[in-house]
This record gives sequence, C-alpha cells and structure tokens, in this order.
Amino acid sequence: MTKTPEEISHHLLDAARKAGADAADAIVIDGSSVSVEVRHGALEHAERAEGTDLGLRVFLGKRQAIVSSSDSRPETLTAMAERAVAMAKEAPEDPFTGLADADQLIAEWDMDTLELFDPTPEPSAEALMQDALAAEAAALAVNGVTQVSDAAAAYGTHRVHLAATNEFSGGYARTSRSTSCVAISGEGTGMERDYDGDSRSFQADLRSPVEIGRTAGERAVEQVGARKPATGTFPVLFDERISSSLIGHLLAASNGAAIARGASWLKDALGQQVLPEHLSLIEDPHRPRISGSRPFDAEGLPTRRRAIVENGVLTGWTLDLASARKLDMSSTGNAARGVSGPPSPSNWNLSLTQGDRSRADLIRDMGTGLLVTSMIGSTINPNTGDYSRGASGFWVENGEISHPVNECTIAGNLRDMLMRIIPANDARSYLSRVVPSILIEGMTLAGN
Repeated sequence: MTKTPEEISHHLLDAARKAGADAADAIVIDGSSVSVEVRHGALEHAERAEGTDLGLRVFLGKRQAIVSSSDSRPETLTAMAERAVAMAKEAPEDPFTGLADADQLIAEWDMDTLELFDPTPEPSAEALMQDALAAEAAALAVNGVTQVSDAAAAYGTHRVHLAATNEFSGGYARTSRSTSCVAISGEGTGMERDYDGDSRSFQADLRSPVEIGRTAGERAVEQVGARKPATGTFPVLFDERISSSLIGHLLAASNGAAIARGASWLKDALGQQVLPEHLSLIEDPHRPRISGSRPFDAEGLPTRRRAIVENGVLTGWTLDLASARKLDMSSTGNAARGVSGPPSPSNWNLSLTQGDRSRADLIRDMGTGLLVTSMIGSTINPNTGDYSRGASGFWVENGEISHPVNECTIAGNLRDMLMRIIPANDARSYLSRVVPSILIEGMTLAGN
C-alpha cells in the first residue's frame, strides 16, 4: 500500500530513533509533472514524471549527517537511518546545529487562506499541447518572426511534509501551471530571439497562450538590427522583466549565511540606509496563490511578514536557525531545504515600493541612455559589491527609443547603484518578486 508523505516522514523518524539518533528531522516531497514541447506545428517532446524524494537528518549531540533517497520501502528507510547515524559518528561537531526548541515552532496554520493548490482537474497532455501550439502559432503570425525555437506548456503538483523529533509535523501541497514561447526573428547572423512566459499556481490565472506567443514574437522582431551602443556614462533603465535581479543581489548580500561568513558587501550595513529613504522592501510569505507563499519554513518555524528594508534602512538579516545562532540572533523563519542538504536561509515573496511614474515617463525623462531588457553572465564581487553584466535592449535618444542594442556591458557598484534607484509603477502584482522597472543614473556602459 502506498504511504503518504506524512507516514513516510514519521517512519523515517522511528527508524532514526531505533538506530540511535539523539534527534532527527525528515522531509518528504512527493511530486508529479507533465510537460509538452512543440515545434513546427507538431509534438516535439512530451514527458511525465512522478516520484517521491526523501531526506533524513540525524543528530548525535552536535554532530549531524544527512542522507537521501527516492525509495520509500521500509527496509530502505531503516538502512537510511542506520547509514545516517554511522555518518554522524564520524562528522565534526557543529556548535550551531540542532532542531528548533518547542516554543519556536508554529502552533497552528490555515492552508485555505494561502490557496496554494488548484482543485480543478489536471489538464490532459492534449490540452497542454494545444496551448503550446496556440502560443507557437501566435508567435509565427507576427510579421518578421522566422521561426519558433520553443513553445511549451506544463503542469505539476508537489506535496511536502516535514516532521522532527521535537514534535513538529506539518505539510502542504501546491500546484503549478505554465506556458512559454521563444521566438526568433531575422536570418543568418542577423537572427535575434526573445521570449515570453507565465507561471501560476491556478490554471484560471494563467495568461492566454495566444498572448504569450504574440508577445514573444513582437519582442523578437523589435530586436532586429541590434548594434553596440556607445561607451560612456549613461542612465540605465532596467526593464521590469529583469529588474528583480538587482533586488536579488541585495537579498544575497543580506542573507545570514553570507553575513556569518563575513562574505558580503552589506556585512556592516545593518541599521544603515541601503535604498532611497522613500523605498521599502517587504517580504510577505502569506500572499494567496503565489509560488513563494508558505505557512512555515523548513525548520517548522512560522513564516511572517517583515520589512527587510524600511524607509531605505536595512532592518535585519535573512536567517535560519544555524545562521541566527552564529550571529547571536533569532531566526526570521526563512529556512529552506531540499532532501540532500541542511536548511539554509532563503527569501519568500518580495515587493519593492513602486514609484509614481510609468516606464514611459522614465524613458522620456532619462534623456539619452540604455533600456535593458535582457542580461547574460555576471561578475559580482560578493565582498565589494562591484557589478558587471552583459546586456541588450534599446538605445534611448532624447527621451525616445531609437534602436535595439546588444553586446554591451553595464557596470557599477551595487551599494552606490541601489542608493540611486528610481522605480516606475509597472510591477506585476502576481509575481513572487514584485519589482517595477528601475532607473539608475550614471552607470558605466561599455559598447563601441
């Protein structure tokens, strides 16, 4: 008889106790997915995957070891526990490891308010293929599109359950539904590509495949004739599609694991201004129907809404239990983990204060500079915040888009860049990271 993730996790804990562990926690992830790709109006690839992954972490005093498997047979669970305990005996002591105390654990939660699981029937492979075909056809219908390199649709579910010997036991299920399209314009050395896509928890929220395909095609055509821009110091407008990467660098630098290692350009910035004073960065893991929402973290602690940056001031680090203990602080309920590694700090849903001007207003007001719509590669110095990335997009001349550009590099220092950001008002509220287009003046641009 097939066991549930909850049953498997408790079986693992029982096996760990019998094997001699002082304490343990177990995570079980049960998932299924189906994906379809089309090309030239026909099915290119279809895949269905189902499986259960399980991870066990055991403690012997301050020693820990982790084992994982995709086999949930009772004899395998017993062998996993015995192997983990044997490994822990040989592991070095870690004074900061250990489970949460009982008074730190979440007491109750309401999964219904988060709406993570779409109860409507799973779409058939045929329905997914029709969505992918519709996206491809819409892209090809755009004048100037020469081919579609990829059009795809997918659906997935996964159920996760976490249990530990500190008496925590909890789980939840979520669904995901996505459609994407990559279109190509031009021919030979003049070929350009661009994309569009959407991913939601609920099927009913997903944008139409026709809109996705058409947008991908239009974006690809807009890139025809791209050339290198001038070299110099110019304002750079990061399009809403990629602006969240800037906030991602701030989050990485305020991650407790990086702070504990001393490897962060923000390590001395707690309580200091890191954004313009009228901007805040809010984390809210309780937004309904959003992929980053969850009631508790991977250590059983309650998640909560918090201001990472409030009125421009950095208020705290993102912490799990281990990084909090290293820094003599309290966990912020931000532990994440897979089945084969220990918990580590991670952020959930983020939103940056939006501005009062549209992207078009910022383009008009920036004068001459670069609108970035795509970036490749990166050189980010985690200790200094020095920033350099390859970029492409559009040249703006006298407040108007002039022509597409590519093969250029934008550079600066993140600490200085973030203090100069000017946000637009075009963020998409349904994303896990709600960040508008961002204008930064005075960046170094290397082109011709």
